[in-house]
Amino acid sequence: MGRLSRLIAGCAGATVAVFGALHTSIAELTAADLSRTPAVALIPAGIALVLQVMPVAAGNTRLRIGASAVFALAAAGVGAATLVSHPAAAVATVLTGLALACLDLRMPTRAGVTYRVADPLLLGAAIIALVALVPRLFEPAFPPGRGPDSVMPVYLAAPLLALTIGTILARPETGPLHTMDQSGPRVAVRRLAPALIATPVVAALVSAFAARSGASRPVAAVSTGVILAALALLAVLAYLVRSLSDADRRQRHLVAELKDRQDFAETLLQSMNEAVMVLDANYQVIDVNRRWRELTGHEGLPAESPPLPPPGTGGDWLLPRADGTDVPVLATMAAIPDAAGAPRGYVATYVDIAERKQAEVALTAHAAELEQGNADLAAALAFKNDLTSMLTHDVAQPISSIASLAELLCADWVDLPDDIRLELATKIDKNTRRLIKMMNDLQLLFRLDTGTVTARRVPVPLLETVEAVRASATGAAEVTIDIDDDLVALADRGHLTLVVENLLRNALTHGAPPVRIRGERQPGETVRLVVQDSGNGIPQDVLPNLFGRFIRGAGLGLFIVRHLVEANGGAVHYEHASPQGACLLVTLETAPN
Repeated sequence: MGRLSRLIAGCAGATVAVFGALHTSIAELTAADLSRTPAVALIPAGIALVLQVMPVAAGNTRLRIGASAVFALAAAGVGAATLVSHPAAAVATVLTGLALACLDLRMPTRAGVTYRVADPLLLGAAIIALVALVPRLFEPAFPPGRGPDSVMPVYLAAPLLALTIGTILARPETGPLHTMDQSGPRVAVRRLAPALIATPVVAALVSAFAARSGASRPVAAVSTGVILAALALLAVLAYLVRSLSDADRRQRHLVAELKDRQDFAETLLQSMNEAVMVLDANYQVIDVNRRWRELTGHEGLPAESPPLPPPGTGGDWLLPRADGTDVPVLATMAAIPDAAGAPRGYVATYVDIAERKQAEVALTAHAAELEQGNADLAAALAFKNDLTSMLTHDVAQPISSIASLAELLCADWVDLPDDIRLELATKIDKNTRRLIKMMNDLQLLFRLDTGTVTARRVPVPLLETVEAVRASATGAAEVTIDIDDDLVALADRGHLTLVVENLLRNALTHGAPPVRIRGERQPGETVRLVVQDSGNGIPQDVLPNLFGRFIRGAGLGLFIVRHLVEANGGAVHYEHASPQGACLLVTLETAPN
């Protein structure tokens, strides 16, 4: 059908171009005579129609359409030049030329339907040509020498009508002859088009026969033909009305069925417990359900689509609310494919998991508390074991010594000389003092563990504190001091005294004399106190826990030192002395002047 229509259109275009050339002389082609020669416009119009249906390669389609538009506009221009002498022919030629120029141009309407711009132009040109031709069909019904008047000559009206029909046939797939519904009213009109065209012809023949036979006057003959034509037109119109009524009934049924399906889908969407959002292929929001509005706090559709998971995936997601907060959801994103498999839209579903997240957070916090509790229990158990070990070793030794010496004194008091008695009493006193020192350290340890130790920091002269500690220490003769008189630390005086006592006792007990204590001023408003012995240093395996609670044989001295120094805003660390010995360094803040 398409190839035959284009072939007929091409033949019509060639015939019109040849017809226009035959009715135009060489002299009439000058610019001065164009206004009196409307047949000239038929030449470019026919060529334009031929170009519209001419098969070309895929790359030359634009060139063909452009050349056709140029010839069509030329025909419209020539037709417009003859507007004064031949107004009807000029208007029909202009309409046909413009229709050929914009044959493939389509314009959208408000209802979303597109129509071809050339269709109303071709309809206007065809009506003008038919108005010019129909009176000529009734010419035999008039007396000899008198004929009906016409708006343009037959030699112009006929090719213009042929040109119009050829233009319609040039695009049968998009023109008024095209339809997708094989039973609609457009098909009925198309099938009855030959009858509509033949009706005035039949009326004219009847009128001419009546006039030639002398059966009646010419007016009666014309009347008879018009009546017959009117009856035929009424029958055609009745058929068209019935066809349109049937089509309207089918359309209403389809619309009602479509509305029912749409209402069912909308009801189903709104009744879902999950939040649902429907998007088009460009991720623009089309519709949301009631649950989605409740979950996000939006009254209507959002201006922009929220962050979405990739299509075909899902998982935990954060859905933004209208108030700026986020709600945790379980999100899924599914594509809606078309017939070709390409996505025509998307459906995103959200399940509120806020309560589940709260439960997870609570469980996580509870697990952390249990883990911290287990860690505290493990630390308490380790503390108990260490304390038990220390009590059975470090505390039991002086108690055992005191008990043995006291038993000896009691048993042999009469037989022992005075010097032996004094020596034994001195040893008992020494062990007692040692035991008291351990008890005081344990009491301080418990206070440090409970966090009840607070530092009352005041300016404390380092030299004065160190000399006071050396004076009461055993082996003071082996201790040298190198500290300036103006070196003052900001610390708790009692804490600093205990720090120096423990460091000096550790150096004398576990190191070797001589012991050197020096003070240094450091950059950044700090002072450093250094206690260095001349022993073998501290073994490498002991260094990781050097400042721990319990070091076998070392007591609680260094643990207390670390905590007291940190309570005063300072720090303590160990360095190996050169060439030998242990070096413990305490850094404290300098007291302001």
